[in-house]
Amino acid sequence: MTTAKTPQPPTATASAGSAATRSPRALARQRRRASAARFWAEYRKHRAGMFGLAALVLFALLALTAPLTVGSDVASVTGAPGRPLQSPSGQFPLGTDQFGRNLLGLVIWGARVSLLVGLLAAVLSVAIGAVIGITAGHFGGWYATVIMRVTDWFLVMPTLVLAIALATVLSRSLGTVILAIGVTTWPTTARLVRAQTLAVESRPYIERAKALGGGHWHIMSRHVLPNVMPLILAQTTLIISSAILAEATLAFLGLGDPTVVSWGGLLQDAREAGAVSSGDWWYLVPPGIAIALVALAFTLCGRAMEAVLNPRLGVAR
Repeated sequence: MTTAKTPQPPTATASAGSAATRSPRALARQRRRASAARFWAEYRKHRAGMFGLAALVLFALLALTAPLTVGSDVASVTGAPGRPLQSPSGQFPLGTDQFGRNLLGLVIWGARVSLLVGLLAAVLSVAIGAVIGITAGHFGGWYATVIMRVTDWFLVMPTLVLAIALATVLSRSLGTVILAIGVTTWPTTARLVRAQTLAVESRPYIERAKALGGGHWHIMSRHVLPNVMPLILAQTTLIISSAILAEATLAFLGLGDPTVVSWGGLLQDAREAGAVSSGDWWYLVPPGIAIALVALAFTLCGRAMEAVLNPRLGVAR
C-alpha cells in the first residue's frame, strides 16, 4: 500500500526560494547595485561634474579611435602631407607643425599618451599613498612615526623638482615619466587616508572584529579599505589632472619619451621651432587647450565625487 506524499505548503516553497535568493553574495551584489544607483542619481545633480564627465568621455573616445580616424602614421616625419608651419586651412584645420604634419591628427594622437601616462601615474601614486596611509593608521607606534616623517619630507620637497631629478637620472621613456610622477605625488593621499583610517579604527565594530580573532590583514582589507575607498577614488580623479600637467611639463622640458607624441612633446617641438617668436600660434594653442580642458574635466569630476561621497563638504552644485 503506497502512501501519498503530503504536498508541501506554498509558504514553505516561497520561504525556501526567498532564502536561496537572499544568499550573502546576492545581498552584497544587490547592495552594490543600489549604492551605485544612489551615487549616479546624486552625481547627476552636479552640473560641473556632468560637464567634466562628458568632456572626459569625448577625449577618451578620440584617444581610443585615433588609429581609425587619423591613422598610426600621423606622427611620421617622412612623407608629411603639408608644408612646414602651414597656417590653419580647410585641408589642415589646426595647421601643420615644423615637419608638415597635420596638427589636428597629432593632438588627437597625443591624447593617447597623455591620458595613459596620467592614469597610470595617478594609479601608482594613489596605490602608494593608500598602502602607507592604511598601514600607518592601523599599526601606529614607531612605524607610523617614521613613515609620517618620510611623508612630511616628501611634502615639503617640490614635487616637480623631484620628478625632474628622477627623469634626468633614469632613461627617457614613458615608464620613467610614470615612475617619476607616481613616486613624488603620493604624500597627500597618504595623509588623507591615514586620517580616515584612524577615524574608522576608532569605531566599535573594529573592536568586535579584533575580539573575534580578526587579524591585521582582515581588519585592513575587510573593514578599513571599503570605508576609505570613496576617498581614494575621489583623490584619484584629482591626482590624474596633476599627473597630466606634470607629464606635459616634463615633456616640455625635454625629459619625456622622444619617440612618442604627447601634448607636452608638441609644446616642446613648438618651442624648438620658434613658434613663439614667429607668431605661429596654431602650433602652441591646440595642445595647450587640450591639456587645460582635460585637467579641468578631471578636477570637476573629482570635486563632484567628493561632494557626493562626503555631503558634509557642502560643495555648490
